[in-house]
Formats: sequence, C-alpha cells, structure tokens
Amino acid sequence: MIIIGEKINATIPSIREAVIAHDGEMLRDLAVRQKGSGADIIDVNVGTGDGSGEDERRDMEWLVGLLAADDVDAMLCIDSADAVVLDAGLRSGGKKVAMINSVKATERNMEEVLPLAAEYGVPVVALAMDENGIPGDAAGRLKACEKILKGAGSFGLAAEKVYFDPLVLPISTDISQGRTTLETLEKIKTLFPGAGTVLALSNVSFGLPKRALINTALLHMAMLSGVDAAIVNPLDNAVMSAVRAGEAVLGRDRHCRRYLRATRQDRQKGN
Repeated sequence: MIIIGEKINATIPSIREAVIAHDGEMLRDLAVRQKGSGADIIDVNVGTGDGSGEDERRDMEWLVGLLAADDVDAMLCIDSADAVVLDAGLRSGGKKVAMINSVKATERNMEEVLPLAAEYGVPVVALAMDENGIPGDAAGRLKACEKILKGAGSFGLAAEKVYFDPLVLPISTDISQGRTTLETLEKIKTLFPGAGTVLALSNVSFGLPKRALINTALLHMAMLSGVDAAIVNPLDNAVMSAVRAGEAVLGRDRHCRRYLRATRQDRQKGN
C-alpha cells in the first residue's frame, strides 16, 4: 500500500507559521522524517488561509522546489484546491511529483485539473463529491466518481491515473460514516476496477479520544477491501505498525520481512 505523509499541511498551525515565515529548514526536516518513517510520498499543502491566490502559488513553487532538491529523497503530492497552484507545484517539482490532490465532480474543477494530470502524466486524487458537497450515502458518492472517470477519459487521462477517495467523515458526528466509506470503497473497486483508491484516514476519528484506535480499525478494514493508498501521519507509530501488520496478514510481505525489520527498528528506538 502506498503511504502518503500528511504532515506538511498549512491547516496545521505550526506548518502555517513555517510556510508564512518560509522556514525551509523546519519543513525540509519534516519531509525527511516522514520519508524515514515509511512515507512513499509527501503531501504538500501550503494554503494558509491568508493572503491571495498568488501568495499560495509562490509558496507552493518555493516549497516544492526546496523539497524536490536532490538531497531530499522524497516523492511529492501537490495538494491544492486551486489549479494554478497545482500547476506551479508540478512545474517546480518536475520528476519528483508523484501525484496531485485533488479533483471533484464539478465541470469547472474537472476542466481545470484533469488536463494538468494528463499533461504531466501524474495520478490525481479524485474526491467522491460534487457541486452539492459530499453525498451522505455511497450511491451519491459513486455517481460523483463515475462523472470524474468519464471526464478523465475525455481529457486523455487513463483510469489507472485516477485514485478515488471515497471520503471519510467523522463518526463522532455521524456513526454511520465508517460503514458508508467502506461501502463506497468496495463498490469503487467493483465498478471501476482500473482505477486506484486512496483514503484520508485520520478524519474518521476527529473529536474522539485515543484516535489511533479508530484510525487503525478503519485502516485494517479498508486494507481488506483493497484500498491502494492512505494519507496518514507516518510519524504515528501505531498507524505505521498497523500498516505493517495488515500487509503481513494479507500476504503482501514476503516472509514478513518488512514487518520483522520494522519491529527491530522499533525496539532500537525504545518503542
């Protein structure tokens, strides 16, 4: 399973401050630590909520250029709701960009984002939502996925370059949402077999204590349902341990080598 590190996101107060201050050392170190803890790709979101779209574009260009440097051994996911910002990140990151995040099922958004994914040949995270927001049930989310997949085809983007996010909402506000997410995921795998799937894991536990317990429960169920990628905090040892254990149980870790290596490293760190 592909692990996408979620920590460089300017909605987090400390990251917001670092982006505004252009604290490259702090952000570079965070990327390196996420990579060292098991992230395959580092998500990069510089939307601070302050300033203009041009400010966000410049910040993305600066930070992606920094993280794409040869001495930072990490692939990147460019994360923004603004296609201009996505384009800036794609141009700045070059071959270090592995994915863009995200597109939703509205005509304008698809027309802006899908051609970028096709032009640069990178996968796109596709949110199962439309102009009315996130549908409350699996049927509505699947309609949004179908619309995006048709749009992708019209712009020359193969289904294999689309990673559907069935969307995770907090179970603290709607206890049915865990099952809705899993039902949507399972049906995406059945109805759109060429496409990938990705899950933003930590949303499910928002507002609850001992969040790692909820996060890892959903993770294992999603892994059984065939999820291809997860946006997680790779610095959370409980989550990464759950990934390793799940991969071993599902037969994706030959002779349990990655699991054994990780447990040895954990012992050395005192975990």
